[in-house]
Amino acid sequence: MDWFLDAETTAHKLALMLIAIALFVLVMGAILLGVDRAKRVPNWLVVAGFLGPPLALLLLGLVYPALRTLVDSFRSTDGSAWVGLDNYVTVFGSSDLQVVLRNTVLWVVLVPLVATAFGLVYAYLVDRTRFENLAKALVFLPMAISGVAAGIIWKFVYEFRPDQEGVNQIGLLNQIFVWLGLDPRQFLLNAPQNTFFIIAVMIWINAGFAMTVLSASIKAIPDDITEAARLDGVSGIGMFRYVTVPSIRPALVVVLTTVAISTLKVFDIVYTMTGGQFDTSVVANEFYSQTFRQFNQGLGAALAVLLFVLVIPIIAYNVRQLRLSEEIR
Repeated sequence: MDWFLDAETTAHKLALMLIAIALFVLVMGAILLGVDRAKRVPNWLVVAGFLGPPLALLLLGLVYPALRTLVDSFRSTDGSAWVGLDNYVTVFGSSDLQVVLRNTVLWVVLVPLVATAFGLVYAYLVDRTRFENLAKALVFLPMAISGVAAGIIWKFVYEFRPDQEGVNQIGLLNQIFVWLGLDPRQFLLNAPQNTFFIIAVMIWINAGFAMTVLSASIKAIPDDITEAARLDGVSGIGMFRYVTVPSIRPALVVVLTTVAISTLKVFDIVYTMTGGQFDTSVVANEFYSQTFRQFNQGLGAALAVLLFVLVIPIIAYNVRQLRLSEEIR
């Protein structure tokens, strides 16, 4: 019986896929026909043919869910009653959710700053060196790993076993502790330091992105600027501080804001390593937990709206800085 139901579900999905493909072919055929007969078809119809499907998908896939989530944030747990701002009061008033907000602030502050700083210094130090390509490849490799894979890898790195005779540590860090004569420790259970150990995973991933973008910006600095600085006696740290950093400021802003936005949305690393337990949850993980585990749709929607609101000023700042850099040029 289960096999029959699975087969029916598969057939249903296949039928929907075929219908979607057929509709796509029909729409594209109509558009191309309209282009070929542009003299007989009004311009507004051609424009509607090109822009209509993307706008419809945008409304159905983005605008409608966003508005629905906003409305649900003012409703009760099951969405049956209007509760006003009660869900938002719970977000900022609950002690457990205050820990979630605190962790989110730590993530958004530490990950962009540390990852960008490391990527900048590393890119500057290996620039035009003999082993530049190899050095950059080693730092960029974590970018090729998904967040889930990175979480699993580092969970093994932090793995703990009781320090007893005949029990070997399988976690890399705890084994190093044992070699140094130190006691192994629980990296992921003890709050609040466990949050910092998980943040290190996100920094490990994003440092490669920061290094790549900033390295390209450093190489794009005109040679006449650096030569003029050297003639003025600038060298070493002075060259880095007064020439390199000001010259790549637009790239720094882009890297900082991009990493900050990806950090606000972090879910997979936290979910894989701790599941949000032991006071390690963040907003993205918490609204998933509230919505799909505890079935508190109202509170989950409020957390999703809060996450959206937190992203807006970062994007606005990024756009403003890009406009200023264009005006300077």
